[in-house]
Amino acid sequence: MSSPRSLKDFIAHLPKAELHVHHVGSASPRIVSELAERHPGTVPSDEDALRTFFEFRDFAHFIEVYLAVVDLVRTPEDIRYLTYEIGREMATQQGLRYAELTCTPYTSVLPHDEGRGMSIQAYTEAIEDARVAAERDFGLVLRWIYDVPGESGVPAADATVDFALNHRPEGLVAFGLGGPEIGVPRQQFQPHFDAARAAGLHSVPHAGETTGPETIWHALRLLGAERIGHGTSAAQDPELLAHLAETGVPLEVCPSSNIATRAVATLEEHPIRAFRDAGVTITVNSDDPPMFGTTLNREYEIAAELLGLDEAGVAELARTGVRASFADEAVKTRILGEIDEYVGRPESG
Repeated sequence: MSSPRSLKDFIAHLPKAELHVHHVGSASPRIVSELAERHPGTVPSDEDALRTFFEFRDFAHFIEVYLAVVDLVRTPEDIRYLTYEIGREMATQQGLRYAELTCTPYTSVLPHDEGRGMSIQAYTEAIEDARVAAERDFGLVLRWIYDVPGESGVPAADATVDFALNHRPEGLVAFGLGGPEIGVPRQQFQPHFDAARAAGLHSVPHAGETTGPETIWHALRLLGAERIGHGTSAAQDPELLAHLAETGVPLEVCPSSNIATRAVATLEEHPIRAFRDAGVTITVNSDDPPMFGTTLNREYEIAAELLGLDEAGVAELARTGVRASFADEAVKTRILGEIDEYVGRPESG
């Protein structure tokens, strides 16, 4: 007779969707090592040295390290390799069936140094080729969120909305806003989000990760947010929690990320329980998993511990991720069916 499966094993094989995970930030040490060998410079190519390189002091240092990795992605071949290999690892190591990858084309298409960068046409062709191949080879459905790097201001937003509207890849479903929040008011991006939403794209800005609840209110009221990236500080505002619960706007919760960037001091203090208790829709995500020394499976384990979930509760968390996605209804139905089928298997299955 086989021994009962652990919750960790249940999570490892549970079909899942992920909604808050960054394109370049998903590059594992294996992938970064390959890119660093292609483009020698400030990023070490040794995988052990990379793990030390990814140890962050604070959010500002994280941005600095993140941009150093961004600088390794210089050609369409790099983009294609990165995207396809991320898809491979998501499908084969994390049980993912669907993912919305947050891409920041501005940092690849508009280079800071002479001789760097590529055309938006080449960028689009590379991610789309990898998307089609990942679904064919791994059964993983990939969709894109085009993300404005907030630290680059309105010029980056102008370029990103142009990329989204005038060079739209088939897999593009949403328009986002990332990067630092402090000193980057959400109001300046309202025209860009208005244009993206008018073109049928969903609104998914980061908000309330390193600033207070007012940033989340701005994301909702000015940017028409349909999901909130992080939303950590929402727990400070009972009125905001009630609003999120009433409207059903989900929070994309990334526990290990919040600890690594010092947005939250300890896991015990993480507000995910307050979100749950207030009736807010929660999805669990990994953000930039290799950079934070985590995986989506590990984030599910953390959420299960913090929320006191059993297998049924974890499965419902996975269903929530699927329902909160911007996947086609047929894709949602298929993955929800796979979750139900998996949950219904005997433990020895």
